[in-house]
Amino acid sequence: MPLWGWAAVGAVIAVMLAVDVLSHRDNHVIELREAITWSAVWITAGLVFGVVVLLWLGGEPAGAYYSGYLLEKALSVDNVFVFALLFRYFRVPEEFQHKVLFWGVVGALAFRLVFIFAGAHLLDRLAWAGLGLGAFLIWTGWRLAVRGEPEVDPGRNIAVRLFRRLVPTDARYHGGRFTARVDGRRHATLLLVALVAIEGTDVVFAVDSVAAILAITTDTFLVWTATAFAVLGLRSLYFCLAGLLRHFGCLRYGLAVVLAFAGVKLILAETPVGKVPVWLTLAVVVVALSTSILWSVVDLRRTRRRASRVNPPGG
Repeated sequence: MPLWGWAAVGAVIAVMLAVDVLSHRDNHVIELREAITWSAVWITAGLVFGVVVLLWLGGEPAGAYYSGYLLEKALSVDNVFVFALLFRYFRVPEEFQHKVLFWGVVGALAFRLVFIFAGAHLLDRLAWAGLGLGAFLIWTGWRLAVRGEPEVDPGRNIAVRLFRRLVPTDARYHGGRFTARVDGRRHATLLLVALVAIEGTDVVFAVDSVAAILAITTDTFLVWTATAFAVLGLRSLYFCLAGLLRHFGCLRYGLAVVLAFAGVKLILAETPVGKVPVWLTLAVVVVALSTSILWSVVDLRRTRRRASRVNPPGG
């Protein structure tokens, strides 16, 4: 990809971030209707860029982009759970949550860009890197299916503990400010501590998601754009689904299948079998995720039906 292509996409992302921050500069509480509207905007942008890739680069790159986009979007569900936990732990006021998530997304984009280039470099230079990364993804999928979501203890977050040790911190909120002057000294506010916790936790999720997308394609431009457009809508996704995702209890099995498939795909690429076709990857991602979501809905209805029999209305 020529440098002007990277610059053009970077400019588009910068404009979208600027529009988003200007639209929420008054630190208001994000209502459901507004969150749904913005989610539709971000999803449309991601899908339209896939059409641009199709017309510009062809069908196979477009398939790789859409596979990576859907995978990153699905894996971002984990981030939504963690965001909700961290906001409750730090008691972040609702009107400031969007500000924290905005800068969290900016940091997430930066970290993922570094991981993408580092991972692609390893896969290109080291023959055993694909085998190791594939085994890691298979293990991650098994862990997710058997053990469920990894537990997150905000009080033991390494990034937060290190930050508090190095930076003077005031355990209070000072409006929407990240720093405030206390007793003549500049201190980090609790809002900045919450942001550090989100960034530190996201690094862990970034390793899994970037590794999974690199299993689809090592084209850094496609990996970066798929990741960027998926992550850009993460804030709106949080405000839409934070209270609903607990009902999708079977989604983790679909994610586990996708991660394990990505690992097998990486390993096969280092064998005489060669690379798995992009259309097969896209089909596995779509079928696994849609089946797990449908399974969650059916399981939820069965649970409610059994509960109504045990505790009938008015009983």
